[in-house]
Amino acid sequence: MKNKILWMLACCMSLTATAQQKIQPPVSVSKEGRLVYTPDALGNRIPDYSYCGYMGGDSTIPDVPARIVVPVGGDIQAAIDQVAAGGGAVLLEKGTYQVFGSLHINTGNVVLRGSGPETILLGAGTDRAPLIRVAGVNNKHYSTTINIIDAYVPVNATTITVAQSVFKTGDRVEISRPCTKAWIAQLGTEHFGGGITALGWKPNERVIHWDRKVLAVHGNQVTLDAPLTTALDTTYGIATITAYQWPGQITHVGVEKLRCISAVDEKRPKDEDHRWMGITIENATDSWVRQVSFEHFAGSAVAIWETAGRITVEDCISLAPVSEIGGQRRNTFFTAGQQTLFQRIYAQYGYHDFGVGYCAGGPNAFVQCESWMPFSYSGTLDSWASGVLLDNVQVTGQALGFPDRGQDGQGAGWSAANSMLWQCAAAKIICPAPPGAMNWSFGAWAQFQGNGYWNSSNEYINPRSLYYAQLADRLGKDVSDRARLMPATSEASSSPSPQQAAELIAQSKEPALTLLEWITKQKTIEVNTKGIKVAPVKKNELVRANADVIHIQNGRILKNNQLLTGGRHEEPWWRGGIRPEDAREAVAALTRFVPGRTGTGFTDDLDSVVNWMQQKNIIAFDHNYGLWYERRRDDHERVLRIDGDVWPPFYEQPFARSGEGTAWDGLSKYDITKYNTWYWTRLQQFASKGMVLIHENYFQHNIIEAGAHYADFPWRPGNNVNNTGFPEPPPYAGGKRIFMAAQFYDTTHPVRRALHQAYIRQCMESLRNYSNVIQLIGAEFTGPLHFVQFWANTIDAYKKEHASSCIIGLSTTKDVQDSILQNPAYSHVIDLIDIRYWHYQQDGNAYAPQGGQNLAPRQHARLLKPKKSSEEMVYKAVREYRGKYPEKAVIYSADSYDRFGWAVLMAGGSLPDIPVIEVPGFLTAAADMQPVDIPGAMALKNTANEYIIYCNTTAEITVDAGVKGTARWINAKDGHLISNKKISSFKFHNPQQSPAVLWISHK
Repeated sequence: MKNKILWMLACCMSLTATAQQKIQPPVSVSKEGRLVYTPDALGNRIPDYSYCGYMGGDSTIPDVPARIVVPVGGDIQAAIDQVAAGGGAVLLEKGTYQVFGSLHINTGNVVLRGSGPETILLGAGTDRAPLIRVAGVNNKHYSTTINIIDAYVPVNATTITVAQSVFKTGDRVEISRPCTKAWIAQLGTEHFGGGITALGWKPNERVIHWDRKVLAVHGNQVTLDAPLTTALDTTYGIATITAYQWPGQITHVGVEKLRCISAVDEKRPKDEDHRWMGITIENATDSWVRQVSFEHFAGSAVAIWETAGRITVEDCISLAPVSEIGGQRRNTFFTAGQQTLFQRIYAQYGYHDFGVGYCAGGPNAFVQCESWMPFSYSGTLDSWASGVLLDNVQVTGQALGFPDRGQDGQGAGWSAANSMLWQCAAAKIICPAPPGAMNWSFGAWAQFQGNGYWNSSNEYINPRSLYYAQLADRLGKDVSDRARLMPATSEASSSPSPQQAAELIAQSKEPALTLLEWITKQKTIEVNTKGIKVAPVKKNELVRANADVIHIQNGRILKNNQLLTGGRHEEPWWRGGIRPEDAREAVAALTRFVPGRTGTGFTDDLDSVVNWMQQKNIIAFDHNYGLWYERRRDDHERVLRIDGDVWPPFYEQPFARSGEGTAWDGLSKYDITKYNTWYWTRLQQFASKGMVLIHENYFQHNIIEAGAHYADFPWRPGNNVNNTGFPEPPPYAGGKRIFMAAQFYDTTHPVRRALHQAYIRQCMESLRNYSNVIQLIGAEFTGPLHFVQFWANTIDAYKKEHASSCIIGLSTTKDVQDSILQNPAYSHVIDLIDIRYWHYQQDGNAYAPQGGQNLAPRQHARLLKPKKSSEEMVYKAVREYRGKYPEKAVIYSADSYDRFGWAVLMAGGSLPDIPVIEVPGFLTAAADMQPVDIPGAMALKNTANEYIIYCNTTAEITVDAGVKGTARWINAKDGHLISNKKISSFKFHNPQQSPAVLWISHK
């Protein structure tokens, strides 16, 4: 009886709440035609989304006068750079302009304008770079951070109270809402199931930022120029406000009246060796893209990154994208910024056609947009985008809305808060209410999902557009000329008069007006070329730099007759993400790819990588292909993925996708006879910049140890179309481990043998023109002798057919290394010996696991428990092999190689990891010296009786009597000169307690 009474009370309360909602909806229209909002008990209300777009919605986009005309075949980039000095539009004539690489707009007040759809920018070649990149500089300078002391600041507030009044009208400020353990607990996002918390939200990760301007200051109260879209609640941490300056941010940039096309291979319906992004925008504000159509792009037509705001994209069309169907593909119109507006947009066959990204501060709006037959939903894609408006958005054949994504999207969880669906239609509309926030739907036509606020479902409502109703209210004027809403159909009365029926019958004979047609009917920008300067014609040219010649001379690797020295950097195998907290921890990579994103943790800018290496005294980049392509496999599961919604960053593989079948990552299977154009081009581009590239042909980690390493491996039969002959399903030992090395290295299998030969030849062919490339058999290689012999024979055959500048290195276990070097049939192929998988221990005994035992390096180490090496033992190893094979270079990559660079150098080795030597001529002198024995020190000497001597004690050093010239003592730790004196004796003492180097020369 008690439970029945409680149930009846609950029903009454529910009915009362429902009745109150119907009486007082969160937004309604007054008799005067104005919007009326009903806040909740805390003061939260539906946000004012009208602040989205160019100039925060306050102004229309200007028609900027043209300053220069570029004829077909002209140099567009040169014209953009020329106009940048004074501002204005660069006008392109009708015709097709081929663009290799990207067009860059890096300064404000520049507009790139075509002459309508007859002006075609064709992204030529196989480059994945954005066709147009609008990018200022991310150089925000922050002042003191001040706490916001309001206990609660509701959604849509524009006024906050600060602990200290240091702000003035006109200041640009950043408001930051923290991500705390308490907030995560409220949302239930610390854990998404399975007892695994790796993808759960962590404190300080999902901090929400809003860029605003101070409109007024009254004591400690600060009024902002646009509302906040998530409540600030001290229960969940203290929000802050910080003034900033941003000299590198650009403004008033436009791209308009163009047709952008990416060249594709028509024989490959899932070709990805072409442009991924049409236009990307970052570090920019108050800018626009309008009247631009896009065809064939693999990624986004327009992508607005998180450093951009107050951008309008309007009257744009995306047609016939070409790509795999999966993650980061076909995110056609995407924003991670704030106060961005997409209006009158049409897209077909996309993935996420209209998308809002990670913690986008908002407001952001999509108004009058249509997605035709996409492969996935439109709406919020990642964590907690707040203040999103989907207004008159129609998705045909897929879903729309604000899902709770849980673990999907790399643990996206709640994707939206305080966001609105207004007069939208889709196969399904998703509108849940996250704890502590709300999402709303008015006038939805769909299958419904979610516990958010629903009003007038399956009904047409007024005002027709919430965005324009809010804009009209805020500006106090009619904005219908800006709205340009597609004409509504006539009244569909259920009881028409005969006259009305006749009119409706007449109308039904013609197809309904489509948004695509409506967009093409919009008034175009006028083009006037009279009196405008015409730019000279200059063809775009691809220029590839040539690396300086690196060569081996007397067993040393030299460049310009100088010994190459410095550290090494290894390609990351896996891990990462594209959120700010992930990028902060990232390191440089050559073949990591994030569509449209440039920088460390994304797609690295190779010039920046080289600059970083030079600053860090890193001479070589040790590269291997990725352990797996995408981040879902980071969980080390072995399951077939449910779809191709792959997580970035992508660690590219050397092989091309076939476009056929489904691999275990959900994308199409590989074709191991075809090669990934972008991957090999990136390696060539890096090699052309002159740094040493150590190219690991293979990567053994995939075929041994954890079974997950093999799950997405391109050679696995389930992942390719080549019938590689390995057992399928894989024989996972204990359902968890994999032991495929023996089969992988078995070259008697006819299919695999041919594939291996072709791949090794690809490694040679792709990089054969670069003398700074060292070809090694593979990372973590502990394979058998016969496979190394096969590898050497394949390279030998290739070199007999083709000239090659590459250095061929031998990097194997000691037994395999010795066998190859002792056999003239193979040793002549080898230019360099890499001591990597064995070393002399401190006691002088060799730690030398056997090759071909199908154990990984760390598995060998667990069994044999190696002891550390020492300076003396590193010297012994390198000098021993230099003595046996004086014509070959020796590098040391084994235990603590970065600590014992001087031992490598003094033993006659190459690429020693020593500091930059500030004394001119030292490395040139070292290039011509060979090891000699001197008691108590390690020494080099040339035929001219000059020395380089390394000593780590204060013991007396004696050299040949009669040596003349200058004695220079150099600090071995930092390369600085300690002293410089004429020789007065042939006995010397280290002048300091730490290791030092004595250079005795005649000069």
